[in-house]
Amino acid sequence: MPKLGESITEAAIITWFKNVGDTIEDDEMLLEVATDKVDSEVPSNVSGEIVDILYNANDVIKIGETIAIIKVDESSATSKKKVSKTEVSTKKANTEKPKISKKLKAVEKPSNSFSVSVSNSNTFFSPLIISIAKEQHISFEELARIPATGKEGRLRKSDLFQYIEEGRPYKFTQPVAQQDPTAYRIPQLNFDKGKGKVIEMDRMRKMIADHMVYSKHTSPHVTAYVEADLTNMVNWRNANKIPFQEKYGERLTFTPLFVEAVAKAVKDFPNINASVDGNNIIVKENINIGMATALPSGNLIVPVVKNANAKNLKELAAKVNELANKARENKLVGDDIKGSTFTISNVGTFGSVMGTPIINQPEVAILALGIIKKRPEVITTEKGDEIAIRSMMYLSLSFDHRVVDGFLGGSFVRRVADYFEQFDTNRRI
Repeated sequence: MPKLGESITEAAIITWFKNVGDTIEDDEMLLEVATDKVDSEVPSNVSGEIVDILYNANDVIKIGETIAIIKVDESSATSKKKVSKTEVSTKKANTEKPKISKKLKAVEKPSNSFSVSVSNSNTFFSPLIISIAKEQHISFEELARIPATGKEGRLRKSDLFQYIEEGRPYKFTQPVAQQDPTAYRIPQLNFDKGKGKVIEMDRMRKMIADHMVYSKHTSPHVTAYVEADLTNMVNWRNANKIPFQEKYGERLTFTPLFVEAVAKAVKDFPNINASVDGNNIIVKENINIGMATALPSGNLIVPVVKNANAKNLKELAAKVNELANKARENKLVGDDIKGSTFTISNVGTFGSVMGTPIINQPEVAILALGIIKKRPEVITTEKGDEIAIRSMMYLSLSFDHRVVDGFLGGSFVRRVADYFEQFDTNRRI
């Protein structure tokens, strides 16, 4: 199992593309795996015949474990690197097949005075579910009692969070007589959902849904709005986009200019660059700006510009273009989408005037940028007040009111707008 990103220690197998007895070429896709962040296809590092597959779909494997044995072609054996990996696999093949799949044994029925419900017929739990369970000190036996709504009876993240919100009613085996009939439970309402084409959510859409619901349940969202005059920035960018590309070989979009200004504002207000850990606020040292990006499938992902405050405009443009191209080609890897400390969402790309974005957990704020629209505005000149055509934009900041108050949230979004408006039109590329 190859390394799939920083801090990722295990991955779950989604599907094998090859079977025992099949031949495979070097760099041909062998299987697809999932972590709590991203799905990835894993290529073979040798050419040859597949002798054995050591794990099944849904098994959770530690990074670095041998997952398949391939009899290498003589042509591939000349590579020192591939020979080394083959020797490791051969040694593993002579040992008993390891069993790392995190399956649960049946829960023993307690005494007659207690009642336990095991809702999960499928006892496979994803790495994300296990990670959350560890943080909340929830045992595997308790996980097995939680009602599951996922495909094939799997426990979803939303199921686990709902269970926690309900006070973990199955934490201990409770006497039936002690159950409070007046306790609040989410009503099971039978809505008429209508008729039409049924489209099952893919795995990423389910993860997005869980993430958004969790964010709204966790963070009390407040949204502040300001308006900014981007005329200077727009004129400078339009005048310099061609010379910039000729000089650096990179497209100059508005995004790197936005990232640059946001990073400066974050540096001015470091408490907006934070996350919440229980009763503690963690103010991050690095300023990593996430960019909400639409994938070709229509799903949303957030690639990250690491250390944005330390990059010049050329470096920001190069990184933004690289991440955008990877997103369009579905080539983003785990490290590309990890570690964001503040997120921007350019809803203006789709023609939206403004938006009320949902916070990208575990961050405490997210900034939405509306469409840049020309309209007549009253401006103050040496001659007095005049009406002029200006390029205007609405900015909306959603923030977590547990740790960010109105003063900090309003001051921050106003500072971003100030950096937009005070753009230096004499700036050299």
